[in-house]
Amino acid sequence: MTDDRALAALRAFVAERDWAQFHTAPNLAKSVSIEAAELLECFQWSEDADDARVREELADVLTYCLLLADRIGADPAELVLMKLEQTKQKYPVELAKGSITKYDRR
Repeated sequence: MTDDRALAALRAFVAERDWAQFHTAPNLAKSVSIEAAELLECFQWSEDADDARVREELADVLTYCLLLADRIGADPAELVLMKLEQTKQKYPVELAKGSITKYDRR
């Protein structure tokens, strides 16, 4: 799921600038939230957001997510797959398919 080239490039970028010292888990988590807010801002007044800006902000979110996963020693793909299994249990197809309302609140 995660391209090893992307993580290798991020690690090199951070190392060249000696920024790892600033990339604590809390700082990276804050950065994820800040960048996610900037992504959301793309849609603040209209659903017709500038595609280039959305991609740029999404890249920032993903960058900090990858750096945070790397910092805590987690494989992003494994995290997603593990959570997907939990979510499958929480939202079984027969109860959740095609509905925006959580099945236990209908």
